[in-house]
Amino acid sequence: MKKILFVVVSLFASSLMSQPVNHTFVAGEELTFRLYYDAWLADVTAGYGTVTVQKKPEIQGGRPVYHIVGEGKSKGMFNLFFKVKDRFETWVDTASLLPCKFTRSTREGGYRKDDVVIFDQRAGTATSSTKKKKIRPGTHDIISAVFFARNLDISHVREGDILPVPFFLDDSVYTSAVKYLGRDTITIESGRFSCLKFKPMVATGAVFSDPYPMVLYVSDDRNHVPLLAESAIVVGKVKMELTNFKGLRYPMTSEIRKKR
Repeated sequence: MKKILFVVVSLFASSLMSQPVNHTFVAGEELTFRLYYDAWLADVTAGYGTVTVQKKPEIQGGRPVYHIVGEGKSKGMFNLFFKVKDRFETWVDTASLLPCKFTRSTREGGYRKDDVVIFDQRAGTATSSTKKKKIRPGTHDIISAVFFARNLDISHVREGDILPVPFFLDDSVYTSAVKYLGRDTITIESGRFSCLKFKPMVATGAVFSDPYPMVLYVSDDRNHVPLLAESAIVVGKVKMELTNFKGLRYPMTSEIRKKR
């Protein structure tokens, strides 16, 4: 699940040096996703995840922040051989949309990881539970990057353009790239949508041999909600799909047809 998050975030965060104003989300937004394997005969649900912007106002470092929580859990038979229970939290400055603090609790099979990261954007540092690292201006964590990027103006971006992506994870600053593929329409469990289409670049190796292995579809409306991320594997595809949404700032005008 951490690899899926890594790739999805890479898709979203483009041109992070800019300073957009939040015009896409509000406190109380909640998105629910299903992670599953889509094979020739059937699809098998591996788990579910939620991303919620907390309703209660909070303050960090004397400034108002959005408190955003992402959670993921495995389901059914997957708990027998690879149980997953992840929780990621970020506190994002309401003006700059940059993170002040990030926490994680990762339980994936035998792997365990807990961390707290404090971002000092003025000093250009990120201090985790174990290290203090220099970061580029505008560096995000894996959750704040998604919400920041939802507010970016891509009207000037042309199909095929590749955009840089910096974010901080596991005591390292990653620089990836995002390729914009234009507009499309997709049908998922929650309905049929017009969307914007992107591809991320990731490190090749044991997991991915293609540097652009995954496609991400984002609602083509003022909400810019992630709808679907999918990656081909040896047999079928791995997908993370939006199944439910509530508390959106605007009507979902990209929705062509509602689910039955």
